[in-house]
Amino acid sequence: MTHRTLARLGRAYLGLILVFLYAPILVMAAMSFNASAFYQLPFSFSTEWYQKLWHNREILAAAWRSVWIACVVTVLATATGTAASIALYRHDIPGKRLLQALLFPPIAIPWLITGTAMLIFFFGIGIDRGTPAVILGHVALALPYVIVVVTARLATFDPALEEAARSLGARPWTVTMRVTVPWILPGIVAGGLFAFAVSFDQFVVSYFLSEPGDTTLPVLIYTSIRKGFTPEINAVSTVIIAVSMGVMLLAARYSKFGGDR
Repeated sequence: MTHRTLARLGRAYLGLILVFLYAPILVMAAMSFNASAFYQLPFSFSTEWYQKLWHNREILAAAWRSVWIACVVTVLATATGTAASIALYRHDIPGKRLLQALLFPPIAIPWLITGTAMLIFFFGIGIDRGTPAVILGHVALALPYVIVVVTARLATFDPALEEAARSLGARPWTVTMRVTVPWILPGIVAGGLFAFAVSFDQFVVSYFLSEPGDTTLPVLIYTSIRKGFTPEINAVSTVIIAVSMGVMLLAARYSKFGGDR
């Protein structure tokens, strides 16, 4: 088999993977512009479902709640995770490797078990279901992602840069903010994006910890599908995907993921 044939097979395989990943999304986006509420063909272009979405207060309220909760979680998880990563990088504390190893089980444990455990734990310490519980639960889920990503970036950091700054009289806070943070900024941005995505997309923990009638968008979509699916769900999902991809492209464009080439 020639090299050219292998290259063609590789491109075809990659194309099939992309079709597998994006075909459902493209179909959903196309159906959000179909006039038929029952996906009848032939396709008839219409923006009716976006107009109805704009006037659907329930969906808009749930979407806004998901956005601001995700923003709060992103700030808390990114700040806490970055500080923890720097502390683990600089100091050889007792049980350091054990602490690093314990970051991975929360990522691997099914969220159904995590949500149940959080509900029982919060009930035991007196935290009722509601927004504070949801935020705490999302931060707990997002923290491991932030720490893993920022720690990976710190692995490429040269400690001599901090030593040089200290030798010139810079205080620890100045060294962190003027030397360390700028270097690991791509990792911080990536960790923040992970935290936002984990929070915004979180269904199980939100379902367990939200108050009845005050839900996030994933929970609302789930309950709406159970009652009867409408193309408004396609419309809001298409908007979310478009915004998410736009943010990712901007982040990839202006952040040096993977370091300098």
